[in-house]
Amino acid sequence: MTDAKANTKEIYLSSSPHFTFGSSTQWIMGTVLVALLPECVYAVMLFGLRALFIILASVVSAVFFEFLFQKITGQKIIVSNLSAAVTGVLLALVVPPTAPVWMVVLGDLVAIVVAKGLFGGIGSNVFNPALTGRAFLFMSFAAVMGASWLEPGTVDVISSATILSQIKSGTAAIDTDTIVQYFVGNRAGCLGESSIMLILLSFIFLLVTGIIDWRAPAAMVGTVAMATCFSSLLGGASLGGAGQDVLMALFTGGLLFGATFMVTDYATTPVTKPGRLVFGFGCGLITFLIRRFGGYPEGVMFSILIMNSIAPFLNNLTARKYGYGEKAHRHGTFTKEDRA
Repeated sequence: MTDAKANTKEIYLSSSPHFTFGSSTQWIMGTVLVALLPECVYAVMLFGLRALFIILASVVSAVFFEFLFQKITGQKIIVSNLSAAVTGVLLALVVPPTAPVWMVVLGDLVAIVVAKGLFGGIGSNVFNPALTGRAFLFMSFAAVMGASWLEPGTVDVISSATILSQIKSGTAAIDTDTIVQYFVGNRAGCLGESSIMLILLSFIFLLVTGIIDWRAPAAMVGTVAMATCFSSLLGGASLGGAGQDVLMALFTGGLLFGATFMVTDYATTPVTKPGRLVFGFGCGLITFLIRRFGGYPEGVMFSILIMNSIAPFLNNLTARKYGYGEKAHRHGTFTKEDRA
């Protein structure tokens, strides 16, 4: 009996989709943390030790909440896979530097326990944990999350309309120097969204290492760019003015940060290539509509969370039907080759 039991192979059951990448979760999450490191370092350089405290507190609390939840629910402790650490860093980088540490910790609690743990843990969550935590903070503490910002290089808190609000109201003064400053990152904003240059470097790094796929980010950014261009031209702007509007739409807010780190999340985005294109298009379109016509100047967070809810539908809609080829769809029959 003992020998028979020892020779029995274990069977692992998990929810679909079932894919193997030849890499461990720890390695993947560790690579994402490396990609996030430039944004973290620059946030500390831009906003001082306040940013460092927020990032460290967010990571520690996220890991602690995951450990505690798994301990209480009798699950295997898997905090060593670094997924909670990634959530903690992402949440810290999408909050303003004026956010109190306790508020960020509360966001981590929602992200890890509500958005992730209660849905079954890593790979089973429907919504992006970091964005869910941010959405909770945004709806609960709107004044802190969107009304006050820290001037880079100073300790002065400014309470003024963001550049997105100014663009929306038509009061933004856009010139070449402004565009350059936004690209480099010398501006107020959330901790991780300031430097477009660093975000693009992170995107290239994740793309080259095979961690992310280009389809959803490209579709999201491309949709926002095209919709902004058409809107500007229809509004009477010149071609040069429309080009400036497109650049500011891409360089402001959390568009590129969300496209790089949020719409590429394995668990909450489609696994099929066509599904990723549709997912990115939907994120970009909703982002543009909220920015242009909605009550909020920014729409990246809401657009991704909305599209997260239909990602399983997109998987089913765009999944490959094995055993049926083009002939089967056209004529209702299939050949021996189709079966193969």
